[in-house]
Amino acid sequence: MNVAYGGTLHQKVHEVGLFMEHREDKTAPLDVQYGLAHAIAIEPGGILATIAGTGAQMVNTVHGQGIDRLGTGLQVEARAPDGLIEAISVTDSKQFTLAVQWHPEYRVTDNPFSMLIYQAFADACRLRQKQRSQG
Repeated sequence: MNVAYGGTLHQKVHEVGLFMEHREDKTAPLDVQYGLAHAIAIEPGGILATIAGTGAQMVNTVHGQGIDRLGTGLQVEARAPDGLIEAISVTDSKQFTLAVQWHPEYRVTDNPFSMLIYQAFADACRLRQKQRSQG
């Protein structure tokens, strides 16, 4: 989404020298690879703050790329402790437009934060369907 909005990426975050390791250990069991790895700090005023409040939430980290320059019309939703952007949204979107760098689908029913994201997405889908059927 960031590239579609004119932003740029670090192709290999681990080679930039400014960030912690965000890739999984492929030799570890899946529960470790996709397990909770680091906190994110949720920015105020965004979708995630509306869903879960501000503060920290734990997420897994299974990515090699990361946002370098944020695209026009996007806002930062959350950052890793090293400052890397971990979630973004479209500033003036009328729909649910959240992009994350972690995998909330992994064991979603065991993770209250992930479940909140999925519930908010499902609510947005139901609202959109209602709007379309009335319109």
